[in-house]
This record gives sequence, C-alpha cells and structure tokens, in this order.
Amino acid sequence: MTLTESEITEELVRDLLREQHPDLAGRPVRLGARGWDNQMWRLGDDLAVRLPYATDSADALLRKEHAWLPSLAPRLPLPVPVPQRLGEPTRRFPRPWIVTTWVPGAPADHAPVTRAEEAADALAAFLTALHRPAPEGAPTGRGGPLDGHAERYVAGQLAEATERGLIPDPEAVRAVWEDAAAAPAWTGPAVWLHADLHPANVLTADGTFCGVIDFGELCAGDPACDLAAAWNLLPDGAAERFHAAYRPALDAATLRRARGWAVARALMGILVGDAGVHGRPGGKPTWGPPGHAALRRLVATAR
Repeated sequence: MTLTESEITEELVRDLLREQHPDLAGRPVRLGARGWDNQMWRLGDDLAVRLPYATDSADALLRKEHAWLPSLAPRLPLPVPVPQRLGEPTRRFPRPWIVTTWVPGAPADHAPVTRAEEAADALAAFLTALHRPAPEGAPTGRGGPLDGHAERYVAGQLAEATERGLIPDPEAVRAVWEDAAAAPAWTGPAVWLHADLHPANVLTADGTFCGVIDFGELCAGDPACDLAAAWNLLPDGAAERFHAAYRPALDAATLRRARGWAVARALMGILVGDAGVHGRPGGKPTWGPPGHAALRRLVATAR
C-alpha cells in the first residue's frame, strides 16, 4: 500500500469542496471509513466524498466509477453509491476525488446475513440486473479466464495460508480450484461485472442485503466472477436458492468457474483476516471468518 503524501483531514475535505464545488462546502463533514484504496468522508446525510490515499491504482478506479456507474445505477434493485461530482487534482491534493450518494447499512463482514432466503433473492435480483452485455469500449479487468489468476490468486495464497496453519485440508481446496480452472471457458457476451463482491463491499440491514458499494473494479467479462458471491456472501444452504433465482439459468461450466472465483476470494479474505488478527499492515480481522466459512461450504459441497 502506498499512502498519499497529503494527510486527509476534515479541513482538507472542506477546502477541496470550497475550491471546486462550493455549493456543497457548507454541509457537515465527518470521517466515514478508511477502505483499501480510499477514505470516505460523510457529507451531510445523503452524500459522501471519496479520496484515494493508499494505492496508486485508486485514481483510475475512481474515474472509472464516475464515467460508468451513473448509467448503470438506475436499473439496479439495490442502492449503490452514484457519483455526483468529480474533483480534479490540485497542488493541495494532487489526485482526483469524487462525491457520491451515501448508501446506509453495515458491511457484511461486520453484520453478516441472517435472513438467508431474502438475501439470496436480493443478490440474485441484483446480479441479474447488472449482468447485461456491456457496450464496446467498456473497461476490462478481473472477468477473464481463471487460469490467468491461478498463480497469483490461488497457488501462492493457498501455499501461504497452509504454511500459516489456516487451511485444514489444502488438497480439498486445491481440488475445487483445479476443477474450476478445467471448466469450459465463457463463450457468451462480456457482461457488466462488479468484480469485487466480498463481504466488505456489500451492506446489510435487518439481516439481508441493503446496498452494494465500491465499484472500482467494474468491468466487462465472465459472469462467474460475480456469481462466486453465492458462497462468499450467503449463509449455509442459501446458494441453491440464489442459483435458482438468478437469470439466465446457470450452466454447469459457469457454476464450476464461479466456485474457482469463490476460492480465490475466500483465500484472500483468510489472509487479510489473519494479518488483522496479528497486527500486520493491511490486515482486517473481520475478513477472516467469512473467508473460512466460504471455503468450508465450497469443500463440503464438492464432496
């Protein structure tokens, strides 16, 4: 992680608003959250300011959200943070930033789903609406073939997690991945993907999903990338209901590839969670339990 040279404070956020969007500068400003790429500052009750601070790639991800998400948001059945304004780099803060709508709710890694059927239906409706063919010129990203991610996202992380004693049956996990990587490739049109549906990017309220945030990885590709969420986000026994509700009906190859993406996300969550437990940089202890639960479900259903 590369921290930005500019310390982000309430005073800085308010000064940036005065310079570029003065009609918003009088609203109350308070820190909302520090994410993987950005800091989010609440702006009154219904808006938020997102500023990159921890990764070099965050600038391009924010610009991508600003360019594409406003046209996608109206068709989505769950609230998403719709970009309203763009802030350009200045001497005071030499990076772009955006103002978005505020989406209320608690991240699912802090408040997991408890109403399984409602959550499965909500997630299926959201992805059915999102997964439409993307236009020419849509960004590309994570929705490519699984074999291109094997070494970085699975082989290396599985080895590290095993070495740390975090995986009780690494061979069973490897078998799920290898089956997914061997599945026939996606031959349909490249569809819009969120591409980063892990528990910290989905919000809950009253035991079910109430919003989806952080569209920085938005891209066009294989829907299996997002369909992994059935194992990464839903509680035990809910994946089948999700699969039945999602449209178009899923073929066996897509389900196999989705399981591979779910393994990759679960391993990432386990390692980030372990880093958080032991106080290592970039760690988030709340990421570990959902990752372990997802791997357990994946291995159990494979058997």
